[in-house]
Amino acid sequence: MTGPDDPEAHRTLMLEAMELEADGQRRLLAGETSAGRRSMSEAAALYRDSWARAPQRAYGRAVGMLKAAVIAGGGADEAAHARATIGEEGDSASSWYALGIAALIDRDDALALRAAAAMHDGGDAFARAADAIAALAGRDDDAYAAAIRSILDDFEQRTEHLTGVAFADTAHMLELLAERRGMAVRPVSRLLPPA
Repeated sequence: MTGPDDPEAHRTLMLEAMELEADGQRRLLAGETSAGRRSMSEAAALYRDSWARAPQRAYGRAVGMLKAAVIAGGGADEAAHARATIGEEGDSASSWYALGIAALIDRDDALALRAAAAMHDGGDAFARAADAIAALAGRDDDAYAAAIRSILDDFEQRTEHLTGVAFADTAHMLELLAERRGMAVRPVSRLLPPA
């Protein structure tokens, strides 16, 4: 574990968060829902701590925190923290992504739509996530189903995954948010937990 004065503490915490996230993903894929969610909740807390200690623009940790929290079954506290820390205006695709997720959690559709529009400048992966966020915020079932399929297709073609586990975390997080709106499409994939 790291001490309070360790300048590399944020990196150590991020690596610990990723290890817990990988454990949660493996457990979820194995159908161990409760254990998987516990690991994801612990990962979210470590991502949050890492983000607090990291350089100002380390928004990937905010995204990691929010994804893990939603997959753990929550996200409200993390959404409030992200919005208070970032503000209502992002300055990069990743900061807008964090705001977009937080806005969906909070059911702030206007902010989610603004975030989705801004994310398109970040490249293909951001654009795919943005399409899903916009579809959820706009209550467009067909557009959401197409966006989730596109995200899954991308994950299924990857040979490497951030945590080392072949798990479509973006799709799973968005599906959990879609369930809260009655819009889930429940796609079947080897990269998603069993139904």
